Amino acid sequence: MDPAGAADSSAPPGPLTHLSLQDSSEVRLQSGADVGSLPGSWTSSSPERTAVLRDGVRSCLQHGCEQTVRILHAKVAQKSYGNEKRFFCPPPCVYLTGPGWRVKPVQGQAHQAGETGATVCGYMGLDGASGSAAETQKLNFEEQPDSREFGCAKTLYISDADKRKHFRLVLRLVLRGGRELGTFHSRLIKVISKPSQKKQSLKNTDLCISSGSKVSLFNRLRSQTVSTRYLSVEDGAFVASARQWAAFTLHLADEHCSQGDFPPREGYVRYGSLVQLVCTVTGITLPPMIIRKVAKQCALLDVDEPISQLHKCAFQFPGGPPGGGGTYLCLATEKVVQFQASPCPKEANKALLNDSSCWTIIGTESVEFSFSTSLACTREPVTPVPLICTLELSGGGDVATLELHGENFHAGLKVWFGDVEAETMYRSPRSLVCVVPDVAAFGSDWRWLRAPITVPVSLVRADGLFYPSAFSFTYTPEYSARPGPPSAPKPAGDADALLESIHHEFTRTNFHLFIQT
Repeated sequence: MDPAGAADSSAPPGPLTHLSLQDSSEVRLQSGADVGSLPGSWTSSSPERTAVLRDGVRSCLQHGCEQTVRILHAKVAQKSYGNEKRFFCPPPCVYLTGPGWRVKPVQGQAHQAGETGATVCGYMGLDGASGSAAETQKLNFEEQPDSREFGCAKTLYISDADKRKHFRLVLRLVLRGGRELGTFHSRLIKVISKPSQKKQSLKNTDLCISSGSKVSLFNRLRSQTVSTRYLSVEDGAFVASARQWAAFTLHLADEHCSQGDFPPREGYVRYGSLVQLVCTVTGITLPPMIIRKVAKQCALLDVDEPISQLHKCAFQFPGGPPGGGGTYLCLATEKVVQFQASPCPKEANKALLNDSSCWTIIGTESVEFSFSTSLACTREPVTPVPLICTLELSGGGDVATLELHGENFHAGLKVWFGDVEAETMYRSPRSLVCVVPDVAAFGSDWRWLRAPITVPVSLVRADGLFYPSAFSFTYTPEYSARPGPPSAPKPAGDADALLESIHHEFTRTNFHLFIQT
């Protein structure tokens, strides 16, 4: 680093960062419009383009213009046979969140005057399907009390004519007026013929449920689809909903720990374990309960085998009187209550339950796609949306680089730290590398910092489409100081050393990840 060159902090930071390019033949900066650049070349936008984008990115970060598409679905799906249609349960659902859905679109995308509510409609089907109306379900989004838009595909199924062992859901979103917003894919879903009835072995863990994984619980009386109720959370309370379902993190609990304290416990959940259910959206928890296997409307008290997908189970509250049947989690219409079970008169290792105390458990997945069209000057779809999974920091001082691992990367993307564009190298659809901008780019008083600076990491497409992420980068000063009084100036040599020391050493402990809510 050249301290003298950094002294003029009043000059606006340019598009270049603090990386010293050793040889222009080795690393050549190219215009951001050159989206066809080869993997392995450093690229940056032109200064004029960067200035325009910077104002827009700053506005997006300050005012929150993001739009998020969240797809929630089960990990497994039962195959239908013959004319029977086994609709996916719980049904795949889509949530549209973020203030960007209500931001007035840019030129060429304006709504008609007076239009309110959801600006999109959706169509969901299976990948590889023909896309006919019989195989695709239209989603009509409804606004929820928490301002989210909700849509549900209740009649999707996979027939026995489809021989695949895995598939994905495909969601196509269309803006009002007919312009396509994009096509979004779910996680992989495993196809099963029916719930496994045999004892699960940990040698075959495909269908086992592990601690810390996400699950859904539903109750179906007398195998009637119309009677299905899903465990959910509304207004801070647990309810049995006929319309919406919630995903819960299933923790192996420890009876010696306080409620809400979950020490890391790996492994698969077995019947007889003490577990706790935590709502993934609200964080609300149920008290620790013992999970029991259910057979013929009886809780089996002596079974300790691993839990499998779509098994019938019951949740017993611990601490009941000795010799009693215990109390169990139960539904009463739309309320969640406790049910007092009776001991089985012929078998001491069983407790007699009612139908409403028997739950079906299934693993769930979710995937989120976030973007903002407020900067975009194009009518092209926003997909494929790049997803950042992990960050890997390399080097330090003047040559710190950050590698982004994820999906759907392409050469038209640039990495931004806050409102500062970083030189970016496209490696592959799963890897981008960027130069960490010098901290001087974030303010003129950077050399007198006393506290770390945390900036969000995001991606911007060449046409201005903005993709926020759930990650941030933190600059941590090695030393901190304030300018001394005029009567006690610092020697020039010490000032240079101070500037060098304040120029941060980037290590793995210097950047922190957080999930945006």
